[in-house]
Amino acid sequence: MATVTIDQALANARQLLTGEPAAALAQARAIIDAVPTSAAAHRLAAHALRALGRETEAQAASLDAVGATIHDEAMVDAALALAENRLPDAESALRQRLREDATDVAAIRMLAEVAGRIGRYEDAEKLLTRALQLAPGFGAARANLATVYYKQNRFAEASDMLDAVLGDDPDNPAHANLRAAALGRIGGYDEALALYEELTRRFPGHAKLWMSYGHMLKTVGRQDDSIAAYRHGLAAEPGLGEIWWSLANLKTIRFDGDDRTAMETALDDIGTGTDSDARADDRLHLHFALGKAYDDAGEHEPAFRHYAAGNAIRSTQLGYRATETTAAVDAIIAACTPEFFAARADAGDPASDPVFILGMPRAGSTLIEQILSCHSAIEGTMELPDIPALALGLGREKYDDGRRWIDALAETPPERLAELGAAFLQRTAVQRKTGKPFYIDKLPNNWLYTAFIRVVLPNAKIIDARRHPLDCCFSNFRQHFAKGQSFSYGLSDIGGYYRDYVRLMAHIDAVQPGRIHRVIHEALLDDPESEVRSMLAFLGQPFEDACMAFHTNARAVRTASSEQVRKPINRDGVDQWRPYEEWLDPLKRALGPVLDAYPATPAAFR
Repeated sequence: MATVTIDQALANARQLLTGEPAAALAQARAIIDAVPTSAAAHRLAAHALRALGRETEAQAASLDAVGATIHDEAMVDAALALAENRLPDAESALRQRLREDATDVAAIRMLAEVAGRIGRYEDAEKLLTRALQLAPGFGAARANLATVYYKQNRFAEASDMLDAVLGDDPDNPAHANLRAAALGRIGGYDEALALYEELTRRFPGHAKLWMSYGHMLKTVGRQDDSIAAYRHGLAAEPGLGEIWWSLANLKTIRFDGDDRTAMETALDDIGTGTDSDARADDRLHLHFALGKAYDDAGEHEPAFRHYAAGNAIRSTQLGYRATETTAAVDAIIAACTPEFFAARADAGDPASDPVFILGMPRAGSTLIEQILSCHSAIEGTMELPDIPALALGLGREKYDDGRRWIDALAETPPERLAELGAAFLQRTAVQRKTGKPFYIDKLPNNWLYTAFIRVVLPNAKIIDARRHPLDCCFSNFRQHFAKGQSFSYGLSDIGGYYRDYVRLMAHIDAVQPGRIHRVIHEALLDDPESEVRSMLAFLGQPFEDACMAFHTNARAVRTASSEQVRKPINRDGVDQWRPYEEWLDPLKRALGPVLDAYPATPAAFR
């Protein structure tokens, strides 16, 4: 070893790999004896062991290489680029490393992290799966893969993967928190609550655990316990804006003067600190919560000022482009002629199980779901992400562009349409907890995919929940959504989105008459029994008195309206925009003819 450099010894070992793996292994181990921190030598040992058919030892050697990576200058540079979010630099360095050694599991995992950060979850999944094939005991890769599953809304797989992760690392609160969240998304509320109870006992000063626990308690209707959990979190970290917003988002509590002072103090502290930009999420959450606090006090000018400030931060983060939504609606209208639907009348999966409740967020869809889920034949679930995922996946499959799903749909053969409908049924089966024959998907944004639903699940029923445009749109402006709804952070954008929604639904009404049942929110408030009877008739179900006692239903509800639907029907949400009318001109202009025509459809859209 003294007569050659480490690099020369590594090169000699690589030359031996093809014909003499045993000699290559001996050479690699000699290097490791001399330099135990040589990640390259550990990887060479893994290569040689695989060539010798000693897979278990090869996997252990791959893990040893991961441990030695902290002494690898090139990998340390790549890790630093990742930490500083210099993703192109990180990706370039990692791809170069994998060109040199395609089995470097540390580099594979880091490249998967790059892919995940830019939303390329399928690529991240493939990379992490490969890393785990090479090193099944690589806990960090397994945890990353669980996160990728969660990000792809594959919650059951995420939960199962996290079981394995927690078996090796039981004291990791982040992994346990993610598993509890995944359980909640597949209806495993009891197990999720038990896990949060254990975690908050073990980590009583962990504010975000208390917040997640509060979210789950809210979902199952334990509001007082939810408030207590949020307050525990604030005691641990008073400046955590998301907890203040979580309290505001209950909709049923009123902040007092002490709460407003605490929030203003937290906001001031962030504003004067060196990490103000890094804490943008805390700032926007505090602004939304303060908007609610000043609204509670009847002080509408500071309330609107805080709402506007929170929306401005979030709008900058998301970069919503209204022109893309308008272009998508234009493309769907152009493609979806009467002939388009007639040609596909016998395609799709014939199941009639799903009931879709769609429309604008904050339009009363949760109330409708709560009412219908009290029926003996209809099960409520939650806002399911599967229709957009399938439609966008079809666009990527055909054109490498999810946004072109309508073009892809027009070229899809009947048997594939049936497969897509069956895929929805299979993906959502985990959400069904009863033997009821029908179940609800109440993702509002499915309005954009109505045509997709009609051809892949032609016997599914669709209900359009519609609310007065000013009440609905201003309610969106006051709401910070946990994810998605990027249109909702500017008054003009919200108005344009509502207008595009009405325009598309008017077209579907024209080319598929009678296929959509519309529920006007104000009509439901004025005469609930008549509206409920009409909905049930559309669904082919008899009226049941239990539907009128929906507020007594103890089922879990995940949306922002969770506490509101646990009260009898009331008009508390009607005309809440009026005190803010002087600031709503951009919204009115964007709505255009939709505002004056409501609840009818503008003549120009028919």
